[in-house]
Parts: sequence; C-alpha cells; structure tokens
Amino acid sequence: MSDQVKMTTMNYAADRPAAENPLKIQDLSLRDGHQSLFATRGRTEDMLPVAEQMDEIGYWAIETWGGATFDTMHRYLQEDPWERLRVLKKYIKKTPFSMLLRAQNLVGYRNYADDLATAFVERAAENGMDVFRTFDALNDYRNFETVVKGIKKAGKHFQGCICYTMTEPRLGGDVYNLDYYVQKAKALDDMGADSICIKDMAGLIAPYDAYNLVKALKAQTKTPIHLHSHYTSGMASMSMLKAIEAGVDIIDTCVSPYALRTSHPAIEPIVMALLGTNRDTGFDIRKLAAVNEILEREVMPKYKHLLDTSKMSVIDINVLLHQTPGGMLSNLVNQLREMDALDRIDEVFKELPRVRKDLGQVPLVTPTSQIVGIQTVNNVLFDTPDERYKMITAQVKDLCFGLYGKTATPINPDVQKKALKGYARGENPITVRPAEILEPELEKAKKEIGDVAKDIDDIITYAIFPTTGKKFLEWKYGKTKDMPGDKPVSLDDVKNMDALIAKAKAGKVMEIPDKPIPEKSENIRTFNVFVDGEYFSVDVDPTGDFQPVAMAPRAAAPAAKPAAAAAPAAKPAAAPAAAVEGGTPLTAPMPGMIIKYLVEVGATVKAGDPVVVLEAMKMENNLSAPVDGTVKALTCGAGDTVAKDAVLAVIG
Repeated sequence: MSDQVKMTTMNYAADRPAAENPLKIQDLSLRDGHQSLFATRGRTEDMLPVAEQMDEIGYWAIETWGGATFDTMHRYLQEDPWERLRVLKKYIKKTPFSMLLRAQNLVGYRNYADDLATAFVERAAENGMDVFRTFDALNDYRNFETVVKGIKKAGKHFQGCICYTMTEPRLGGDVYNLDYYVQKAKALDDMGADSICIKDMAGLIAPYDAYNLVKALKAQTKTPIHLHSHYTSGMASMSMLKAIEAGVDIIDTCVSPYALRTSHPAIEPIVMALLGTNRDTGFDIRKLAAVNEILEREVMPKYKHLLDTSKMSVIDINVLLHQTPGGMLSNLVNQLREMDALDRIDEVFKELPRVRKDLGQVPLVTPTSQIVGIQTVNNVLFDTPDERYKMITAQVKDLCFGLYGKTATPINPDVQKKALKGYARGENPITVRPAEILEPELEKAKKEIGDVAKDIDDIITYAIFPTTGKKFLEWKYGKTKDMPGDKPVSLDDVKNMDALIAKAKAGKVMEIPDKPIPEKSENIRTFNVFVDGEYFSVDVDPTGDFQPVAMAPRAAAPAAKPAAAAAPAAKPAAAPAAAVEGGTPLTAPMPGMIIKYLVEVGATVKAGDPVVVLEAMKMENNLSAPVDGTVKALTCGAGDTVAKDAVLAVIG
C-alpha cells in the first residue's frame, strides 16, 4: 500500500475519537442476507473464510441461525443445523450470536408443544446462541411465554419483536397505527425484554414513519430500540438514517455482497455516512473491504446461479402495493410457474388483500405470509363462481381455530365456519393460549424416531420436521444412501459453467465429433438445458448397464432462470392419471411433497374423506377421495416429491 493511500485511509480506520453515542450494528449476512438473496442456500463452509475477520469488526451481534436456516440446512444442504452453531463458535469467539426465533413456532411453521419449545431454547443456548430475537406472526405475545422463560433461565438476551405491517400506504389507519406499536412495546417491557426490535420484514417502513415511531418508542421506554428492515422497496437505507436521527440504538445491515434487493441495507455506506458524527460506529472500513473482497472472490460466485437476475432494478416498488415480502413473493411465483399458471399472478395480487382481510389482517411474515399466500393461490386456481375457499389448507384451518393465536381483527365468520367444518379439534375456535391445548411432543418423537436419533438435538430436529428430518437423519447416519437436497457448487463448477455459457453465447455448444454417430437406443431421454435466458434441447442416451425407470409426468417447464427455492426433483412413484385402470385416481392438484397417507390399502372411503396430506410450499393440504369406494392403491411414500397431476391413490 502506497504512503498516499495509507494517509488517505487513516481517517477511515478505527483509531479515530469515539463518538458520543455510537450506533450499534448487527450483521445479517450469515443468515437473513443469504436467506433473502438465494433462498438460504449459504453453506457453513462458505462462512468460514470470513468468520474470523467479521469477529474483528465490532458488531453488536452477528445473526447466524434461525429463520429458514434450520429447515433448509437439513432439507437441502446435507448439514446438521446444530453443528453450524458449534463450528462458527470456534471462529467467532468475541461477537455474540443472534438467531431469529418464531416464538412458539420455533423454526417451523406451526405452534409446538411447551416441552418441545423449552427443549429447543435450552439446546440452542447450549450450542452457542446468545441473542434470541423472538417474534410472533400475529404479535400475540402469549406465544412468547414459554420460550422467554427458557431464554431467561439460560441467562441469554431476550429481544422482543414487533412485526411491522400496515393496512394503509403509510403508518396509520384503524389497525396498525402509532398507538398499536407503543402498546406492543409496553407489553414487551412488561415481559422483561432486553431490547425491542421493530421487525419490518417487507421493507414497508417509510423514513419519516421510522423517525416518528422510534421517537414514540424512545419516549415510552428506556429499553434499547433495534430497527430491522429489508431493502425491497428501496427505502430501507433512508429509513435507517431517519431512525438514527431519532435515537435508534441498533440497526441491521449486511456486508455489501449480501445486501440490497430483497436483503438489507449495506453497512459500508452507513459507516461512511456517520463518520465523524456523534453516532459514528467506530468501524474500520478497511476491515469491511477485506471481508467483501473474500466474499466476492471465493464465495458469491458459487451462488450466482440462484440470484434473481431477471430484471435490472435492485428494488421492487410493487411491494408497496401488495405488501408481499420477497421470500413470500418468490414462493408464489414458483408455485404458479410449477402449475403452468404464472399468467395469473395479477389475479393473485388482487385476491391477496381480500384473503388477508378475511383472515384477520395478519402481518405477512413467516408463517402467516405462507398461510395467506398459498391460500390466495388456491383461491385463484380452484375457486368457482359459486364457491370461494374451495380448497382450504390445513394451516388456514388451524389459524381459524386459534392455534396460531389472536388475529389483529376478527376472522371473516363465514370463512371461519367453512374452514372449521369437520375440523378434528372441534368447530368452535379457542381463545386460550394455543400451546395450552397441545399435547407434549418430545417423548412421542423420541419413541417414533428410535435409534435413528443419536442425541437430544437429533430428536428435536425430527420433532419439528418429522418427514424431512427423518430422511436427513437416516442419510446422516448411513441408514440410506439417498442424499437429501442439492449438491454443493465448487469454484471449478463455476468456471466450467461460465465456459459453457460463453460457448452457448458464441453458438459453439454443439461440436460435431469426427466419428460416426451411433444410433439412438430406446433408453434415450430428452432434456431442456437453460442457459442465460435461452434453452437448448439435448438428447441423452445412457450407455452400459442401465435400467429404465418410469418417470412421473413433468409439471410446467421451468423458467429460464433457476428458481430460488426449487424443490427436489419429482420421484417416479406416481403414474400419469391416464395410465390408471380399475379405479378412480386421486391426483395431485399441485406439485408438492407427500407428508403422509391417512388411509391404508383396502380401507373403505366415502367421497370427501381425507386420503393424503400433500405439502406445497410448506403448507399442508388434505386431499380427499373423489368417489366412494375401496382404496386399491397408494402410489407414493412419505417424503416423496410429486408433480402436478401425479396419481397419489386409486379408489375402486
């Protein structure tokens, strides 16, 4: 480094005078950053090259876990979520770890029993977690009670969240207004929150609303206020700056390779904007630049195939119209694409606010964003002029029963009545804390998983994710060779793919061999190869020992760009409907994963009786018998992924 550059950068270093009230910053790169940009596919091995350097930055905390990581790691990455905590702790020794905890939902998509919630918090703390950022999708703090007791018992930091949402273009209205958020902050104070987070999951908070909200909360409480917002709408950096002016204590950012788009504000511009002010972070910009260089050179190339490069803009102003968080939006698009119905996305956007209102104006955050979103898709695709809510997901039924808690406004009574007709727990909704009616789960899970689980962490994994968790544990301990999920991408793979793309652009993909071309055999398969917005039809003819397998019918052709949250390939278990004889087929109305069958072969069923539970975009649908009769065949198994229109059962 030249003397001139040294002199220029000296003022940017961390040896400048300390600010009067330095802003604290939490980094989200290792969790929400990659969750937002490439579907939580970040692998532990790609965090280690920068882990020690990030530990030297001076962050208030580094978010390393929670949210969708637990699900994605065991389902797609062949990683044990518990092991990530233990490994990162070996490299990040000074900076506290933070996680996103979905209160009684833990890291799943429903409320779990108190015994499981208590065990999960205890094990998370034991494995290395320090700050538990806790939120409830309905802002119903009764769902905090059990996990907060566990956090306090472990001596860890309880950060209580207020999920930020609106029913108007700006803060106000009859439901979500300034008083609503102030009252929620009071409730968190009463619960003993160590800090309070405004959790803006869709990037909706406007700069002056952020200023007014932070001012109001600071006037109400001495508890530190933390602002979390996504960059989706393009307002987050401005909103952060106004919140800083209002006295916010902590903000969330990502290092620039993991920032912007549906992720979060970049840390570097904020550090520079505050340089020399009374809120100066004290961070050394050169250390941040070093982290960026490693990520850009050694890590990000492995994930660029998962990034959404379908448009030039890094923001999406439509989020201000439909208020759909980025992850939820990508799920809706993927679901519609797989059902060959992407042309109906505008109908989904029109239906979504109606469904949200019917379901009590719930904030759109996991899992309620998925609950509202998938139900909206179901309404658009399956409703008729004579009947709305024709296919209601199991989670909507649970919401209507009260299993998620109390909604901001009453649920539409007609929708609630229809959803609860024949509901297994009863047709009258509950008003008590949801977990009070849930049976203990941990011992039951321990008996079910048996010797597949080797310790309490394995048991918890299975208890939260019975279908995919069991598959992962069987693979982890060598009981099956079926590897779950995706194969990792190396830098050599990236180089080879870049070379292939360069050939394709130059029109040189097909090279004519200087030898006779063999005749095609009956085993030949045709594949579409998608490259940079174009596709090529390629015939593949296996040689050597090859046993042909009957393939399941394909769903709609995949988009030119890779789907950010692509599901595993469909298994060949289900035959096309046209090939079934001797009965009436029950077919999959959408692509998804078989959770379980509710009947056995030989059982007598009536039309409308539930036969199979199909998970689509992590929401469950009970599929019913199309006719009266006897179950002649069940064509799949738990954990199988099936295509749209695949035959799941035959009723004769």
